[in-house]
Amino acid sequence: MEKQHRPPRWRIALVRELAGPAFPAENLRTSIDVWEAFRFLEHCDREEFWIAALDGKNRLIGTHQVSVGTLNASLVHPREVLKPLILASAAACILVHAHPSGDPTPSTEDRAITARLIEVCDLLGVQILDHVIIGTGRYHSFADAGELRRPEVGHADD
Repeated sequence: MEKQHRPPRWRIALVRELAGPAFPAENLRTSIDVWEAFRFLEHCDREEFWIAALDGKNRLIGTHQVSVGTLNASLVHPREVLKPLILASAAACILVHAHPSGDPTPSTEDRAITARLIEVCDLLGVQILDHVIIGTGRYHSFADAGELRRPEVGHADD
C-alpha cells in the first residue's frame, strides 16, 4: 500500500485589529487628507510603509503597515502590499511611507517601487490613487506631481 501525503488545508482570513491610529475622516479625497491622516508617521525613526485600502467609492475600509525598515530604507515587496488589499476586497489604495530624514523628496527606489506596484496592482484590478511620502511638516504626493504613470497597454493589430 502506498503512503498517502496529506498537505495542510488552509483557511485565509482577514483579522480586524481593534487598536490602531485614529483617522479624521472616512474618505481620503486629497493628498492633504492623506498627509493629515498619516501625520503620525512624521516622527518615525525608521521608514514605515503603509497602505490605505479603499472600496469602490474610494471610502477608507482599512489600513495596513506593510513594513518597518531602517533609517533610510524599507523592504516593500508587491506580494506584501497586495495580500491585505485582496483580502479586504479593495478596489483602490493609497501608498504611504515616511522618510525619517524629514525630507519627503522621492528617492530612485521610491519611484521604482511605485512603478512596480502600479504595474502589479493594475493586473489585479486595484487602482493606486496616490503614493504620499511623509516628511517633517510637509509631504510629497506622486499624484499631485503627475508621477503616477500607468503601464503602456499594447494593442493587437487588426
